[in-house]
Amino acid sequence: MVVFYLTVTDLKQFFYCPRIIYFTYVLPVERKVTAKMQEGALAHLEAVRLEGRRSLKAFKLEEGQRIFRTPLVSERLGLTGLLDMHLVTPTGCFPVEFKDTNSPLSVNHKYQLAAYVLLLEEHYGKPVRGGFIYYLPRKTARYIEVTPGMRVHVKDKLKKIRSLIERQIFPEAPRRRGRCVDCEYKNFCGDVG
Repeated sequence: MVVFYLTVTDLKQFFYCPRIIYFTYVLPVERKVTAKMQEGALAHLEAVRLEGRRSLKAFKLEEGQRIFRTPLVSERLGLTGLLDMHLVTPTGCFPVEFKDTNSPLSVNHKYQLAAYVLLLEEHYGKPVRGGFIYYLPRKTARYIEVTPGMRVHVKDKLKKIRSLIERQIFPEAPRRRGRCVDCEYKNFCGDVG
């Protein structure tokens, strides 16, 4: 039985920088909301407003229903999440994550989507093979197939996150230190500039 639930955002943050988990659960500190975070939140709201009026052309689908901001829970995984959107079509269900970036697919976004595949699969009780990252600036969607290896990797990382919290381990800084520049926790890490 799961003692506490993690969120899909926790998983995404762990891939980005495990120290975010530390400062969220082990040594909670007041989180500074950055301009980038505010812009992203506004872009998500605008996307929801506009998306309902668009066709499914960006997803290469002919028909389907859009469902926005679906709360999902898995007792089995000890995981919760609020999915930006999902599509219910004659060929299946597809989670959709909105991203306010022109950058290439990042690992943390890929596994965030994989976690939503697992949650959506459990929610509907049927297989979900993959989902979409929808890039807001260019209004394009990229389909990501979620492989069996990705599913195992999500479950493994959830265990690692729980271990980090339970053992109160202060993780190493990310190898890609460019991530630290705009981090809301930067002032709490003594070894990053």
